[in-house]
Amino acid sequence: MTTLRGRLAELSGELVELRDRLRAGGGKERIERQHGQGKLTARERVERLVDEGAPWVEVGLLVAHDLYGGEAPGAGVVTGVGVIEGREAVVVANDATVKAGSWWPETIKKMLRAQEIAMRCRIPIVYLVDSAGVNLPYQGGVFPGQYGAARLFYYNSVMRRYLRIPQLAAVMGPCIAGGAYLPALSDVILMVEGTSFMGLGGPNLVKGATGQSVEAEELGGARVHTEVSGVAHYLVEDDEACLVRLRQLMAELPPPRERGDGKEVTPPRRSAFELYDLMPDDHRQPYDSHAVLEAILDGEGLDEFQPEHAREMICGTGYVEGIGVGVIANARGLIKNPGGGPPRFGGIVYSESARKVAYFIETMNRHRTPLLFVQDVSGFMVGPEAEHSAIIRAGAEFVEAMATATVPKLVLTLNHASGAGYYAMAGQGFDPDFILSLPTGRMGVMEGESAVMALFSAQLDRLRAEGKVPDEDLSTRMDEVRAEYDRQLDARFAGARGFVDEVVLPEEVRPALGLLLRAARHNPGPHVGAFHLPEGTW
Repeated sequence: MTTLRGRLAELSGELVELRDRLRAGGGKERIERQHGQGKLTARERVERLVDEGAPWVEVGLLVAHDLYGGEAPGAGVVTGVGVIEGREAVVVANDATVKAGSWWPETIKKMLRAQEIAMRCRIPIVYLVDSAGVNLPYQGGVFPGQYGAARLFYYNSVMRRYLRIPQLAAVMGPCIAGGAYLPALSDVILMVEGTSFMGLGGPNLVKGATGQSVEAEELGGARVHTEVSGVAHYLVEDDEACLVRLRQLMAELPPPRERGDGKEVTPPRRSAFELYDLMPDDHRQPYDSHAVLEAILDGEGLDEFQPEHAREMICGTGYVEGIGVGVIANARGLIKNPGGGPPRFGGIVYSESARKVAYFIETMNRHRTPLLFVQDVSGFMVGPEAEHSAIIRAGAEFVEAMATATVPKLVLTLNHASGAGYYAMAGQGFDPDFILSLPTGRMGVMEGESAVMALFSAQLDRLRAEGKVPDEDLSTRMDEVRAEYDRQLDARFAGARGFVDEVVLPEEVRPALGLLLRAARHNPGPHVGAFHLPEGTW
């Protein structure tokens, strides 16, 4: 087996180690405790729920990994997109090995993102509930606010009443207080005999509030809610039986409105592992963007649109896992200027390239072709020539075309995601359906060296004029800025804050994109936040 070398391989190795640690949840002892209670862990439940061998994209694994002293791996919840009984679905599973599955502020963020995926893509969502409720020391970031826990139940209600998105809930452990509304506002509730509990208050709260002493099973156990209250719909004997029943219920759902699974898949021209060699060790160095696309697209390759015009931006059509896409990618390196002027910098958006992309996006939108943004952008061109070429107006045309396109939009960040170029290339604020990043992704306003120049250029100019060099204090402050920018530009930093859905290894790119494209094909059109704009408004 070939040994992988280089910066991408190094970062990928670090990512694999971080993933392994996070997927262990609360650790071996708490996993054994979960098994001792007759329960599977969240990840074991997800593994049995989704189709064997089908792709699975975990959304937000890195969220909060660098917060709370490492005590909140995965923010205590597993969220992702997978395939259940042959159809794409979203899964939310509380990880009871992490603080009893209690809700941190970032837990809410992850669960809301999962619900929004279901709402935008019009695919079912399954909740595997096993949570002790709000993590009380952090309740100020969980309970109140427009995007606090109440938003979960708002989205539940919108999906039930307006969007008619199937919601299946399995209570597989505790489900306490307001959290009980998550399954209660779902279409179907399953409860596991002997291990599940659902109630607005547990035995201790009931004792304090009413003076009554009652056992958990008598208060809100599986038989109480399936036989007496009628809150739940199905009683199952254990976790395994619960997951089998969920799969059966998913299979019984009416088939979705299909848009076709695409054509037969042809292998890409290059192996995904070639990306380890294609991507440079120094993010500032050029590379062959067309070769990178050959490792991402199906074997038909890219049918390029206006290949000789504004070559710093690559546009064209191709296939990913048999699904047709319109590709927009940044070329890197020096680009020959066909007009005979100075060469152009790859990764920079010029007026001509902005207008080229705007036209291409509008064409793909009319053809109902999903868009894939392969992002390695440093920003828009600046300077007198750029301003005189109406770069602001051209950039606005690019942004407006991207923002108002009603087809699915997916983003893959290779290296840079900087400045206004990041926005134009379907940045998160424009609600693309999904955002993936290689471990080499670098998201920020600018690079560290540019930030140093912006912050210290006046001092450095003054020192040069005086024939002096920076003293130790100034040099230290400049180095601190560089180091902090490097920390914040790391793809893992973006993943920890939910700025990307998943940081993927090169060999995971095509399966992930294929699954997410199939999920997003049901997206009916433009959104403001999570909500579809009614036809007639666009």
